Amino acid sequence: MIFTDTHTHLYYETDTESRKLLMNRCFENDVTRLFLPNVDSESLELVAGLTNEYPDHCFPMIGLHPCNVKENYLEELKLLQNSVLPSVVAIGEIGIDLYWEKTTLVQQQDAFRKQIRWAKELDLPIVIHCREAFDEVYQILLEEKDEKLRGIFHCFSGTLEQAHRILELGFYLGIGGVLTYKNSGLDKVVQEIDLRHIVLETDSPYLAPVPFRGKTNESSYLPYIAAKVAAIKNLRIEEVAAVTTENSKRIFGI
Repeated sequence: MIFTDTHTHLYYETDTESRKLLMNRCFENDVTRLFLPNVDSESLELVAGLTNEYPDHCFPMIGLHPCNVKENYLEELKLLQNSVLPSVVAIGEIGIDLYWEKTTLVQQQDAFRKQIRWAKELDLPIVIHCREAFDEVYQILLEEKDEKLRGIFHCFSGTLEQAHRILELGFYLGIGGVLTYKNSGLDKVVQEIDLRHIVLETDSPYLAPVPFRGKTNESSYLPYIAAKVAAIKNLRIEEVAAVTTENSKRIFGI
């Protein structure tokens, strides 16, 4: 059985021994494919370090997180564009976040659009961060839609109607620890969505699933999310692992 974590920031663990233990716990729990979103130019080295250390298990993305879109965002984008390696599998995480910062909306929209176009040039999928900004993100996707636009709506926690709109654009839903939260309502959405449109993620070190809610998350907890999907859909966890891993291969090409 192979689990794929399509979104984990485990490179933030910079202590060598702790990081090794983290990775060992992943392998012990069959989480053997890990996709690492980049957030800005400073995290490039961390992402590269972990992917170089575990080239058969860790796969890098490159992108500017919307919360890191500041006055110098054009400079940041240029730095990222000059740092692309052949091993990059996606542009992410990118998007719009109006929960933390509303004053940079125009800059976030521009950065998002530029990175979408960059992904198309490179023929790579995008991984979208969308928080309290569904309409803004969706509008840009509609405007930029073509045969090359594809990817994942990371950490999806929206409505069933929003989920269907995303699927109509050809995107996958990234389902994480929020699914295990009692009052999230995400279980009702997942129940209605075919497993072939879903990938799993932890977003570690954030959003740990029950029974670890409120603690530091890690990729080795991914089976708890898979088990919840299996329970909702009345499937074996092995089937959830297999289908979501195949979905990830379809998206990332690896």
